[in-house]
Amino acid sequence: MFTIIFAANAPGWPFDLTTLTAPDKSITAKFVSFGATMTELWVGDKFGNFRDIILGYDDNSKLLTDPAHPVFNPIVGRYANRIKNGTFSIPITRYPQPDGPNVFHIPTNDHDGLDTLQGGIYGWDRHNWTITAKTATSVTYKHIDAANEGFPGNVTAFATHSVESGGVLKTTVHASATELTPIMTTQHIYWNLNAFQQGSEDILNHTLRVDGAKVIATDSIQIPTGPFIEVEGTAYDFQKAREIGDNWNETVGYCGPGCQGFDNCWIYNNDESSSAGVSLWSTLSGIRLDITTNQPAVQVYTGYWLDTPRKVVHGGPSLNYTKWSAVAIEQEGYIDAINTPEWGVNQIYGPDRNFEWSSTYKFSVIH
Repeated sequence: MFTIIFAANAPGWPFDLTTLTAPDKSITAKFVSFGATMTELWVGDKFGNFRDIILGYDDNSKLLTDPAHPVFNPIVGRYANRIKNGTFSIPITRYPQPDGPNVFHIPTNDHDGLDTLQGGIYGWDRHNWTITAKTATSVTYKHIDAANEGFPGNVTAFATHSVESGGVLKTTVHASATELTPIMTTQHIYWNLNAFQQGSEDILNHTLRVDGAKVIATDSIQIPTGPFIEVEGTAYDFQKAREIGDNWNETVGYCGPGCQGFDNCWIYNNDESSSAGVSLWSTLSGIRLDITTNQPAVQVYTGYWLDTPRKVVHGGPSLNYTKWSAVAIEQEGYIDAINTPEWGVNQIYGPDRNFEWSSTYKFSVIH
């Protein structure tokens, strides 16, 4: 049973609201301590009005209690995305090993027990973080993961969110571990740059660019099989910007059996820390988003399985967020690399190796 303990220094903790506004008022972001989660993000459109462009709840306690658990905009960890069979070894191996001191089992919570999703039943997004520093434009949250969900060792994580003039949002995560352990985090933000205005109900008319020439091949439950798929000539190819809904009929099955759209991991072509690895914009609202990151990959999920009441500002609660209502763009590492040693990707951290994650979201207006 998950227990909420209210901290004396923050009324309403862990659903205490922190509001950050850039000095030039170009961007306002709101966060709660639960999961270090962003709950609202307001930016200006081409008409001079502000829109909340991320999904979420009006009652933020539903971040814990909603059984659908769509993972609205938190910091995800200790290991984001999927882990095959909820099992891994250190050193990592391609196939499950007999139980022993270096074999770890994480509770499975996806596809009828075939994998672990987003760090386990109670990953970092479903824990109470505490504020360690706060200004008008920045907040830092701390979480101590005391070998939760069966992961080895303790991990101390700090997540810092900040806003800057010119329509900039930045998030960084720093984590240190007492023992060797896999760490891979992401910020699981659902974007709808129209904010359900102007008669727009989905993100199929959003324009997307992804600087990635290959995606990770997966099986029917989105577990990596080892090879990569070259995107050229397929509906995966967003190297040249195009609408998400282009070639939409070709995406049937891309996100699993009976699913249409994307839930796939692109490998970046370049170091995307200084130039945008992903760009997303809407000609309706005129809002453009460019994302830079220190991560080597990005998961794009077009929300096929969404079915959650909308915020009032998005026309709720009588209307629901449903399939394709938003696109989640998750900056992260190679998914399930801890069970795919042939990639040569090291996601094991420990006393001699800290984990660092950072992403910058730059907003502008197009006319």
